[in-house]
Amino acid sequence: QVQLVESGGGSVQAGGSLRLSCAVSGTSVSTTCVGWFRQRPGKGREGIAAFDSDGTITYARSVQGRFTITKDHAENTLYLQMNNLKPEDTAMYYCALGDTTLTMVVAGIVAYPDQKFPAAWSWGQGTQVTVTS
Repeated sequence: QVQLVESGGGSVQAGGSLRLSCAVSGTSVSTTCVGWFRQRPGKGREGIAAFDSDGTITYARSVQGRFTITKDHAENTLYLQMNNLKPEDTAMYYCALGDTTLTMVVAGIVAYPDQKFPAAWSWGQGTQVTVTS
């Protein structure tokens, strides 16, 4: 059974940094598509960064140059380093594990109307990030 557990959220002032972690069990981060999504208040869940199964990284334009996704194979953990945070980054952040369409969602190529993501994808419980001005 795949489980994803996020940590590292919190409250930070604009311009600050946070690093989110996602501990993965039941599968390997080395061989699957994994990524980060966020849901801002009143908005749908959006993909912001992802690894494809071959290691290719994709970022959404809104975080390109500020956020960095990495993974530790030994710890089987996914990370999201967030720098130069802005108030509009305030959201619940989720890690997700799925197929290659996960990276296509992050790239803006694929969208799921009404937030009906594939049932086969796995999600963590989320971690809240609040950025104050």
